Amino acid sequence: MTAPDPTREAEAARGADRALRAAARHSGGRLAAAAVCSVAAACAALAEPAVLGHTLDLLLRQDPGGARWTAWCAAVIAAEVLLDAVTARLTGGVDARSTAWLRRLGLGRLLRAAPHHAARHSPGELSARLTAQATTAGAVPAAVVGAAVALLAPLGGLVALVLVDVWTALAFLAGLPLLALLLRAFARDSGASVGRYQEVQLAMAGRLVEALAGARTIAAAGTAEREQARVLRRLPELGAEGRETWRIYGTTMARTGALMPLLLYVVLGVGGVRLAEGALDVGGLLAAVRYAGLAAGVGAVTGRLAAVVRGRAAARRTAALFELPELPQGVGRLPPGGPGALELCGVRVLRGGTAVLRDIDLRIPGGTTAAVVGRSGSGKTTLAAVAGRLTACDAGRVLLDGVPLDELSAGELRREVGHAFERPALFGEDVAAAIAFGSGPAPTPQSVRAAARAAGADAFVRRLPDGYDTALPDAPLSGGELQRLGLARAFCRAGRLLVLDDATSSLDTLTAREVERALTHDVRPGTRVVVAHRISSAARADLVVWLDAGRVRATGPHTELWRDPAYRAVFATGTEPATARAEGTGSEPDTKPAAASALAAAPAPPAAGRPGAQRNTGSDAATGAAPARAEGTGSGPAAAAGPRTGAAPGEGPDAGASAGTGSAAAGGGGRRAPGRETVR
Repeated sequence: MTAPDPTREAEAARGADRALRAAARHSGGRLAAAAVCSVAAACAALAEPAVLGHTLDLLLRQDPGGARWTAWCAAVIAAEVLLDAVTARLTGGVDARSTAWLRRLGLGRLLRAAPHHAARHSPGELSARLTAQATTAGAVPAAVVGAAVALLAPLGGLVALVLVDVWTALAFLAGLPLLALLLRAFARDSGASVGRYQEVQLAMAGRLVEALAGARTIAAAGTAEREQARVLRRLPELGAEGRETWRIYGTTMARTGALMPLLLYVVLGVGGVRLAEGALDVGGLLAAVRYAGLAAGVGAVTGRLAAVVRGRAAARRTAALFELPELPQGVGRLPPGGPGALELCGVRVLRGGTAVLRDIDLRIPGGTTAAVVGRSGSGKTTLAAVAGRLTACDAGRVLLDGVPLDELSAGELRREVGHAFERPALFGEDVAAAIAFGSGPAPTPQSVRAAARAAGADAFVRRLPDGYDTALPDAPLSGGELQRLGLARAFCRAGRLLVLDDATSSLDTLTAREVERALTHDVRPGTRVVVAHRISSAARADLVVWLDAGRVRATGPHTELWRDPAYRAVFATGTEPATARAEGTGSEPDTKPAAASALAAAPAPPAAGRPGAQRNTGSDAATGAAPARAEGTGSGPAAAAGPRTGAAPGEGPDAGASAGTGSAAAGGGGRRAPGRETVR
């Protein structure tokens, strides 16, 4: 296990204490009321021995005032019981409010952080931090007040014992240094042990959630026993730390439990001697014994101190979420009616000290569809995240219609910039709510259905048990259907900029083309930034942005970039998605490496379409990798015309065979690459 860094531990402790003080302020009124009631209950407990002793003396002397003092005794005891009940009720409310405040703060900071910052913690860790550990931490404000007030009765009892009889008080004080040493050792040892226990607990929770998320993969690989062993690998360590925590607690309780009765017996013995000497009466001896019992209650502070120790350790885990940096936002607005022109100026993004995007200078005119292509690890997803302000750049700036994205308000940004992802997460009670999910006014049912039709989702949604009203847990969705619902959500709230990050990777070729056509004709016009792996997607884009090792290697129409063998190699190394068998047809992809090799040896085709691609960095040297195979139907070269450029010769939007292959794939589906390499 890695040795803890004392500096980081100290900073984490300070951050946790700040969060706990803020939680206490959030419940300040109830906490103050609980403190007042607790103090009043302690005062009643302190008054009780004196009242009882005086009442006993009056009754023994058969004084007429004995009846009145008996009533006072009953009132004091009833007040103590009632105040304790009110204190318990208020303490529960304070715990609940403090816990809810810590959870809201942690969840809010988590959701406002950039995704790569939030990914520092696994889902299992996040669940544990925001549930069990937030609950434990939320009990600290009331526990601190309770521990402080719990000292009032023992200290008051000790003072009263001195006033009743000095010698009995001295007999009691003789054992307090030993009790103080026991409590100090408990606080020190239990704090370290609880911290280690919670650390191991978080790690195991993270592994468990990972295993649950990958349950199908584990079952398919037949590695259930190995995964079970991996999840439970640190269970002996967890058990050891748990046993150590309870050993420390039990040892301290046993020692204090043995010490306190001994002190009471000593007080009783000394008091008996004083009674025999006539220095004390019977009521005084009763009061002395009761006050000694109250003073001995300092040992009960051990339990409250344990709650504080556990809560502070849990708060250090929960407070780690409070340190996540927020994605800064402004209060500005975009000019009305803007076309969605996107500009990146000197953008640089670092991850772990390494630049994943370097000096990106890029301008995408409004209304343009720009395909971002590149090998795995070239920075495509990071560029898409920066363009849509899901993450901030470490240098440079990103402008939409001339306004820096970091100056826009969060509401304006999310209204005008939409996203669709490779693995969308759906939120809402039913399918219609999942499509309509987003900020701003709710879309109409007609808009929801129109967006579903544009994404190719309307047909399968209507086949669900209750159509658009089907509850999400009752809607069995394939990967492609899930992606289409994610696209429908993005289309339903499309703004002037729409970022599609590998959002059609699970769709078959025909569906993907239908979605692209609908995006052109049926969705609000605007600028599109598409992370593309299919040649056809790049071919139909107005502009291709070719990334290589975090830099823009070239920009231009696909037909011009296709001249470069290195560009062709981007699509020939498995980065183009293998078209899944068409839903319901059962057809298998046909792959022929020999045809691809023939194309690799073919010379670059003549230029077509718009002139000259712009090369920013890098060379034009061939890499020797095989070029891509086209998807689609038909054959023959495609001429580029208009703003939406056709494909390179042999790879047009409707071309089924790459140049040099000789034929199209059977069934009109086009020849498909054998697999897709996930690009990030």
